Amino acid sequence: MRPGLVVKKLGMSSLQNEAGVLTPISLLHVESCNVIDIKKSGAKSKVCVGAFDKKITRVKKSEKGYFAKHQISPKKKIIEFEIASDVEIPSGTELKANHFVVGQFVDVSGQSTGKGFAGAMKRHNFSGLRASHGVSISHRAHGSTGQCQDPGKVFKGKKMAGHMGAKRVTKQNLQIIHIDEEKGLIAIKGSVPGKPGSLLTVKDAVKRAAPSSVPYPYLKESKKVETQDKVEESEA
Repeated sequence: MRPGLVVKKLGMSSLQNEAGVLTPISLLHVESCNVIDIKKSGAKSKVCVGAFDKKITRVKKSEKGYFAKHQISPKKKIIEFEIASDVEIPSGTELKANHFVVGQFVDVSGQSTGKGFAGAMKRHNFSGLRASHGVSISHRAHGSTGQCQDPGKVFKGKKMAGHMGAKRVTKQNLQIIHIDEEKGLIAIKGSVPGKPGSLLTVKDAVKRAAPSSVPYPYLKESKKVETQDKVEESEA
């Protein structure tokens, strides 16, 4: 398990291949993403990653002491990622766009765009009622929500009109199409949660195996020797 990145969504665009086929992509920007600290409790380990420098005038006293302790500039967003126990990442290590590779599948998490109060057709993709044959006024209504006298109530969780969006969403198995290390850009196929300017987290896909070319940072010395011996045995 590797740590992920904290990125900013710039918006959507498209890439055209040699055959002229357009692929919709989401552009993500990586900037000043640093490892702050590693927390270990038993067999589990977590790494704190912060990104995007914060103005000193907007930093609280407690935050100033925390960042000064680790000798890192204040960050706007701090996220904890679970990592393997054999990973050792020094505080202050900068994670860049080359943390991932082209063709790799990742999971992107963030807050979805808020839509306010939405009807059942927009919120749950209902078809609505008929346009004619006795239906009047309630063409976009959700229809019946309950039963008869027994049980005589509307069950909790019933799909109805209400607040839509503005909640934590994770999109899984999104493929990386292009990486620009100099500009810190990551192009991902398809859409990602949030609106332009929102901060998201990108990490290795849970349901897909990471490619062998993915960098596995800062292994302990014992693990480095073991992996090197395995490589030499396979080559022999």
